[in-house]
Amino acid sequence: MEPAGSVVLGRILTLAGDHGLGEVAAIAIRDGCVVAAGSRSDVEVLIGRRTRRIELGPDEVALPGLTDSHLHLAEAAIAIDAIQLARAETLEDGLGRIAEAHQTADSSAWLTGHGWARDRWGGWPTAAQLGRVAPGRRVALWAHDHHALWVSPEALVIAGVGMTTADPSGGAIRRTEDGLPTGILHESATVLVTAHIPAPTAAAYEAALPRLGRDLVALGVVAVHDPGLLRPNPRLDGPQRAYGNLADAGRLAVRVHASIRSEALEFVIARGLRSGDGLGADAEGRARLGWLKLFADGSLGSRTAAMLEPFEPDTGSGPAGGPGRDRGMWVTEPKVLERLTARAAAGGIATQIHAIGDAAVRAALDAFRSESTRALRLRARIEHAQLVDPADLPRFGQLGIVASVQPVHLRTDADLARRAWGARAERTSYAWRSLLRSGATLAFGTDAPVEPIDPWPGLALSINRRWAGWPPGTPDFGPDQALTLVETLRAACLGPAQAEGAHDRGRLTAGQRADVMVIPAAAITQPIEVDGPLATTRPRLVLIDGKVVFEA
Repeated sequence: MEPAGSVVLGRILTLAGDHGLGEVAAIAIRDGCVVAAGSRSDVEVLIGRRTRRIELGPDEVALPGLTDSHLHLAEAAIAIDAIQLARAETLEDGLGRIAEAHQTADSSAWLTGHGWARDRWGGWPTAAQLGRVAPGRRVALWAHDHHALWVSPEALVIAGVGMTTADPSGGAIRRTEDGLPTGILHESATVLVTAHIPAPTAAAYEAALPRLGRDLVALGVVAVHDPGLLRPNPRLDGPQRAYGNLADAGRLAVRVHASIRSEALEFVIARGLRSGDGLGADAEGRARLGWLKLFADGSLGSRTAAMLEPFEPDTGSGPAGGPGRDRGMWVTEPKVLERLTARAAAGGIATQIHAIGDAAVRAALDAFRSESTRALRLRARIEHAQLVDPADLPRFGQLGIVASVQPVHLRTDADLARRAWGARAERTSYAWRSLLRSGATLAFGTDAPVEPIDPWPGLALSINRRWAGWPPGTPDFGPDQALTLVETLRAACLGPAQAEGAHDRGRLTAGQRADVMVIPAAAITQPIEVDGPLATTRPRLVLIDGKVVFEA
């Protein structure tokens, strides 16, 4: 019997079977895959003179590496060097950061960044405010949810946005009572400005991605589903090319499925690419084509989520696009969702649909009614599914839909949801237990750079439904929708692999890829607190294909 290249000995969670953790005492690894999992005696017969022994301490546990099922990896890599407003607690603080960047940037450069929030700042910021702190400068700053763009007067001018500019389909230009643009663009209206911002080159992405990749593996993340850019990329000459080049050079730190947007669909079909195909020269490399990413609606924070019933009354400045938009908006009309999903399926491309509001979730499920949209290598999936009408829950299981959810969103969304959705919020939003019970496959992610790349706080939040930053006395949000530790680990390790149709990832059983992380056992044995061992987990060791990629 051929000896193993390495063995891991100690407490190991394999996630074998349909339920539970599948705990064993040892696994053997050869040629990048697990070849045996069981007792120490089962595995020790495979130990040879050159076999590496990885002995876990009594306070450690090994389990499959994490896959982030919704991380804008390329966008996050580039955004590291942009203006960061997520920690600007007030508008004045944010303006100060922008003014500082204005003083140091080249005079011809755009200022870009992200992280501001209307609710945190007490209202919508304006172009005039940017004009005061960065006079003459073209500025474009994404909101925390990346569904609204705050732009300067100069950006509005270069985009030709004025009083007579009509709202584009699937978007809205926020205006004063006199009809003047305020400097806030919602949903597809953001493209009016972003189309004028020079796009990063593939070389820029290639330079930025390895740094973020190293950070991810240090957190135990071994694979990512990148849902795409915030800007058009019709010929895949940005991130997809960079991913392929990095994979071919052996410099892509994690496995990546990179999605496309609708403007690239015909280009991809014409090239004969299908979901799951390699993006580099090596068809079995780490970079693969992902899904077609469509947007049914907008977001909770911008009140552009498409709703079956109206939002609760807004004490702020009203819905995007003015009166008549109290049920949010369609970024893509339901019939168009169905047409694009069917067209993609005919070309071998699976689809993922962003859906926040309950009307959007229903439309997304309708788009997947045809079996042809679900009979593909990668599975049909709905992103976020934050508010789901109870009547639609059984359809997830009936249609075999993946619910790609980001527990960490509840950190900032809990108060927003209670105010925007009222009694519906805790009955039918962020309903992870109901989704799981319906038969949906849960796949966890972070949605970075909307949220930090660290997945562990979100895992804790999925179990305890509370956050340390909430005001004292704030009750847990919908505690009946909390998941167990076992369900959480399976949604973080196994669910995303199932979403990509991978039968050789997400577990540590014989035949599976040896993507392993070693973490403190306290993460799974101690009480799940907001700042406890699970929320603050840092791996000691991470393997991808049986090779050490991180060691603390």
